[in-house]
Amino acid sequence: MANTLTHISAAGEANMVDVGDKAETTRTAIAEGLVVMQPETLALILSGNAKKGDVLGTARLAGIMAAKRTHELVPLCHPILLTKVSVEIEPDESLPGLRVTALARVTGKTGVEMEALTAASVACLTIYDMAKAADRGMVISGIRLIEKSGGKSGDYRAAG
Repeated sequence: MANTLTHISAAGEANMVDVGDKAETTRTAIAEGLVVMQPETLALILSGNAKKGDVLGTARLAGIMAAKRTHELVPLCHPILLTKVSVEIEPDESLPGLRVTALARVTGKTGVEMEALTAASVACLTIYDMAKAADRGMVISGIRLIEKSGGKSGDYRAAG
């Protein structure tokens, strides 16, 4: 684990990292998030009969759109030309709820962890928004980086 925070200057100020001298490599990140809900809410979403429409399709699209705008939301993120973003949403009866997995990929000088995390987060928020009329007690949790590859820091895979 690195002993320094790359977005903090020597004077302790927030600072955008200079990636100008970094090599372009293919970088991939996968993140996930969970939306825990009542079993009846999950059944409603899966049936396609939610009041606001296609919850899963809308959440998938929202996550993809969010990844593309991460640099507008997170102050020190670089704008990057993503080559791939995908958002998969699977029911998980053990929660009960939905498991969101987002993948982001780029060939560039900076990583895509924030884009994958943003995609997963916004997809979860969209699920909540579209189903809140049926279940305001839904819980969004477990937003985390699952894995990343490429770049100077090498590969990472979350435990468990």
